[in-house]
Amino acid sequence: MKKILSILLAAAMVFSLSACAGGNGTSSVSSSAGESSSEVSSETESTAAPMEDVSVYTLQGPTGMGMVQLMENAAEGKAQNNYTFTLCGAPTDVVAAIANGDADIAAAPVNVASTLYKKTSGNVQVLGVNTLGVLYILSKEKLNSLEDLKGKTIYSAGQGATPEYILNKVLSENGIDPASDVDIQYCAEHSEVVAQAAAGKADIVVLPEPNVTALLSKDLGFSIAFDMTEEWGKVCDADLAMGCVIARKDFVEEHPEAVAAFMEEYAQSVEFVNEDETAPEAIARQEIVPSAEVAKAAIPNCNIVLITGDEMKAIMQENLQVLFDANPASVGGALPNEDFYYEGN
Repeated sequence: MKKILSILLAAAMVFSLSACAGGNGTSSVSSSAGESSSEVSSETESTAAPMEDVSVYTLQGPTGMGMVQLMENAAEGKAQNNYTFTLCGAPTDVVAAIANGDADIAAAPVNVASTLYKKTSGNVQVLGVNTLGVLYILSKEKLNSLEDLKGKTIYSAGQGATPEYILNKVLSENGIDPASDVDIQYCAEHSEVVAQAAAGKADIVVLPEPNVTALLSKDLGFSIAFDMTEEWGKVCDADLAMGCVIARKDFVEEHPEAVAAFMEEYAQSVEFVNEDETAPEAIARQEIVPSAEVAKAAIPNCNIVLITGDEMKAIMQENLQVLFDANPASVGGALPNEDFYYEGN
């Protein structure tokens, strides 16, 4: 799975990374390179590659976590581009930013990437899969199999989006009718699901990381009953992909070197988050999650990756096909054409 990432990381060793500030709603942080010293020779200045201004929108949660070192290094002027990062609370912010040209590159749910391709008449390319499955079913009572969910009330968020279609697909493939065998109560945000559970109004919930860790930390008697990534794997041929990184196609065509540099830096940032023991502190420092403790506990379950090329294309196509079969409108009414998939330089 991670062979493409490994190749990227090896090629990226000569590059540095970049940075972010988070909070509720949307917030942004810019980076810029320091001014050249007057002592630097004109020859050096003339041969140095120009730094491009790049606006990147990412989401709270795993996608923001995966970019954290890239964000921090950019704020210190150590990145290959002049990045402006905006941390968003909802995919709708990303949709608007890509559609109106405010964002050059953005993290988005898989189905949102496809709908944006349709909405912009093909002016969106997916650069890579950046988040595999992060959904879990948590319960106060012991559940031995998915069959035990029949007759139960389940609280979730993401109605009309990827979480709903993943849940419906898994339930249906296990002989459970989502419309009649269970009572699914949809909340506007994942944080509202946590609030319902904390208030004693929900005993079974569907949540992504890091909300899973946030709920478990409250010591309310919840435990993970089912890993939806594992359940998806039992009924589908491809890995579950929930998030991807996209770019405006016109930006990719006009600034191919800037996009290539971003991908190299992003790959190193993903490696940092998954392997460096200081990553939780960086994530908390950027306010992507409430504390380093929550970040440390959540990272192993966040499935933060950067998968590109043919492997990315295969995963995306399989997941989009499942979503299309469930509801064509969920992917924009039609599956994207071949030009949707970024092939690099």
